[in-house]
Parts: sequence; structure tokens; C-alpha cells
Amino acid sequence: MATKINEKPAPGNILIVDDTPANLTLLTGMLKEKGHRVRPVPGGRLALKAVESEPPDLILLDINMPDMDGYEVCGRLKQDVRFRDIPVIFISALTEALDKVKAFGTGGVDYITKPFQFEEVEARVETHLKLRRYQMSLEVQVAEQVQDICESQLSTIFALSKLAESRDNDTGRHIERVQTYCRMIAEKLRSAKSYVSIIDRVFIENVSSASPLHDIGKVAIPDNVLLKPGKLTPEEFDVMKTHALVGASTMEAVQQVYPKNEFINMGISIARSHHERWDGTGYPDGLKGDDIPLSARIMAIADVYDALRSVRCYKGAFTREQSRAAIEDAIGTQFDPEMVKVFISLEGELDSVGKKMGYVH
Repeated sequence: MATKINEKPAPGNILIVDDTPANLTLLTGMLKEKGHRVRPVPGGRLALKAVESEPPDLILLDINMPDMDGYEVCGRLKQDVRFRDIPVIFISALTEALDKVKAFGTGGVDYITKPFQFEEVEARVETHLKLRRYQMSLEVQVAEQVQDICESQLSTIFALSKLAESRDNDTGRHIERVQTYCRMIAEKLRSAKSYVSIIDRVFIENVSSASPLHDIGKVAIPDNVLLKPGKLTPEEFDVMKTHALVGASTMEAVQQVYPKNEFINMGISIARSHHERWDGTGYPDGLKGDDIPLSARIMAIADVYDALRSVRCYKGAFTREQSRAAIEDAIGTQFDPEMVKVFISLEGELDSVGKKMGYVH
């Protein structure tokens, strides 16, 4: 049931951060009396760990603390996709207008000056809990309303991708397998420290949904090049390489109308950059290392793994052992070392998925 904005909010999970024990004790006692679950924390670094272990509904945050001030705590939370929507109310003895401006600039939703009246704290806590729950309720409703639209659009995109793929009978269920691999790799990467603040549920859904678009530019490649059974000449390979730019430019026309659409933006990155190489020798832009979009680095290893394991017009299918060895040999040259590490940890699961979805071996 949707939360009404004028309803009294249900008790919240509130994190209080203050290096003064008396303030922690006072606020904790007062808010517990109102039925809230309260977690008092005496410092900024501990606050970040507390949020990591269990995200609260609301944070009351002091500014002047010795280990990490409130500005930095709030800034770090707002940079993390998992925690950026948690409302932060600053409670501080600082009274200058610039201090308040800075607090709001780092992402705070409210500011209470010490010494405070508890009635004021209670009123603002209840207001922001109601707003937060109302926002979450709206997000659920909107998500439900757009789900049918999204599914129909993705089905259309998938059908177009299959149409492009159908020109090459050897690829079989390539895009379905690659889509699954991309999701598995992204989900595994999400648990790595270096990606935990970058990869969220939306990223995983987008990289999975956009992955079928990676080779859509091949619709522009002539049959004598696309379906050639032997090795391409340098001139033919130059023609083949144009599929990356053709695919990206096709979606860039849509991007002009919907510039903030994350799905389209990711589709462009994947189509354009999935043949870039970690060492900078790929195409079409010669990007190197982390300059290659993360989605394209994920796509690259998923695409190559499936190509190795599959029968193509120019090659037979590699065994599981041969495919793994080929990818391991390309660590730091063709592939991001982090992607290879994740691939190795998932290789058994990827093999099982591939066999279920049409591998010869």
C-alpha cells in the first residue's frame, strides 16, 4: 500500500553520528521513546562501516568530529550508488551561513543547529522519514507501471538483434548466451571492492539488456566479408571493423532524443568499444585500460569466450580447456586483468550455461 504524505511514519532505523557521548545518549534516548530503532556511532569512519553493514532509513550527522568530519562522511555516502538516497540531517553547533551551505552542498537534506530542541528534531525526523518512504513508494509504483513498456521495448530490441545475427547461421544462440554471461560477470564484479560503488542493480540490468546490441552494426557488413570461411584480408578486416562504429552511430540517433537514457548510453558504449583492448591496440578508438567503458570490458570477455566455444564459418569450436587458456594468455593485453580473474572464478558456471544453450562441446 502506498504511503500517504500526511500519515505518521512507521518507526525508522536511524543512525546517529556524534563524537560527544552526551549528545549520543540524549538523542538516542529521545528517539527510542518515539519507537525508533536507533544506532549511535561516535565517529565518521565508524558511521561508514555501520551504513555498509546495515543501511539506515535516516542519518543524524554531526560536522566537527576528529577522525572524519560530517561533510566528508556525507560526501562519501552520496558518491556510493547504494547509499546516495539515504537522507542526512546535519546537527551541528556551527551557525555560519557558509557552514550550512556547505552541508547542503555535500548532500544533506536538512540542518539543525545546536543546542537543539527535541521537538524540532522529532518533527524534522518524522518529516524526512515520511518523505523517504513516500519517495520509495512512488519508485515502486513507477517501476511497476513502466515494467510492461520496458519489457515490450526490450523484446523489440532483442528481435532486431536476432535479425542481425540471423545472417550468420553458425552463431546459434550467441546473443542469449552472451547476455547471460554479462549478467553473471557483472554480478560477480559487484562484490569486488573496486566496483562495489559503481555496479548496482540498474547497471546489471542495463549491461544484460544492452548486450544483444553489441554486433548490431554487422547488418552493414557485406556477405562476402561477414560470411567468408577463411581468414580476412587486411582490406576485408577494415570493412569488418566498421561494424562497431555503425552500431554505435545507429543508437546515437536515439541518444539525441533521449540523452539521459542509461540503457541507450550503455548500448552505445558496448557496440562501439567491445573490440577495444586493454593494451590500447584495439578498435575503433584505441582506448587503453580504464578508459575503455566498464560495460564494454565485460562484453569483450563474454563475447570472445562464446566465440571460442562456438562453431563459426571460419573456425571450429574450441574445447573448454583451449578457451580458458586463450583468455588467460590475453591477461593485460586483450583483456582487463580484473575481468579475467572474474572469468576464471566463474568459468565452470559459464561452461554449464553454454552447454545448456547450444554449445557443441
